[in-house]
Amino acid sequence: MEKTYRWFATQIVLALIAIFFILFGINLLYIAYQITEPFSFIMTFFASNLIILISVTLLIIFVLKIVTNIGKSKAKEG
Repeated sequence: MEKTYRWFATQIVLALIAIFFILFGINLLYIAYQITEPFSFIMTFFASNLIILISVTLLIIFVLKIVTNIGKSKAKEG
């Protein structure tokens, strides 16, 4: 039982880290639109979009893992 709580805590912490990086990517995107130099704008714009894309994907994976595990544990009980 202890291992299950540790697994859920790990998944929740990883999901929170992914949310942090999503917010960081959005902030970086906002900063990119304030840059006047074209090359720096393009590099910052694509970097922020990559950070957001990877973080959203990881967040979806962590949430799906949690939901799947809850569904399996309820199926075992019922």
